[in-house]
Amino acid sequence: MTQLKTGPGRALAPSLGSLGITIIVMFAALFWPAGTLDWPRGWMFLGLFLALTAIAILWIWRTNPELFAARSRYQKGTKAWDAVVATLTIILFAAILPVGAFDDGRFHWAPQPDWVVVIGYVLMTSGYLGLTWAQSVNQHFEPTVRIQTDRGHKVIDTGPYATIRHPGYAFAIVLAAGMALSLGSLYALIPVGLLVVTLFGRTLGEEAELRKGLAGYAEYMARVRWRWVPGVW
Repeated sequence: MTQLKTGPGRALAPSLGSLGITIIVMFAALFWPAGTLDWPRGWMFLGLFLALTAIAILWIWRTNPELFAARSRYQKGTKAWDAVVATLTIILFAAILPVGAFDDGRFHWAPQPDWVVVIGYVLMTSGYLGLTWAQSVNQHFEPTVRIQTDRGHKVIDTGPYATIRHPGYAFAIVLAAGMALSLGSLYALIPVGLLVVTLFGRTLGEEAELRKGLAGYAEYMARVRWRWVPGVW
């Protein structure tokens, strides 16, 4: 049995360490492809993203601290197919940064006006905070799909889950699109499009697993009709 319970202080420490690693990795993924440090949009993006990350860490620390340990790795019982899909999702998210940097920071393939970047900031902020909201109310928000018998798995139907069944994926797509536009890059929407396709398939696979193995999930599906967008899908 996996033990995930931890005190808030112990949960926060590794997350702050992860924030430091995130800063280094994102800096390299942005400014090496850009070929210069003189890229204002890159610096503004990095500053906003890290500010949102700090807010998310504090939010989760106060509301759902054991999630830090739960999301630190793929847990035992993860389906092989989902480990592949989860890894692909991470790669596609990460690809937004260098593609955007090559486009807006170095080669200027498709220059975009500042109002596009502002729209990107709005989408990125909304998506990141929405994703954090979903994580804050769902103690089972692990990085992969599994029936968490070791953690008293139950249906979550509060917060955004009262309206749509997969708010994490829905807000993640908004976040990803906002990241691309915040960098002033239309080319960075290419990995975003691939991400949408990947998460579409993952949503269907996750629902099949939960409906089969999680008590009450079929009833939840009947009660909350929409997966990502009310009235659409």
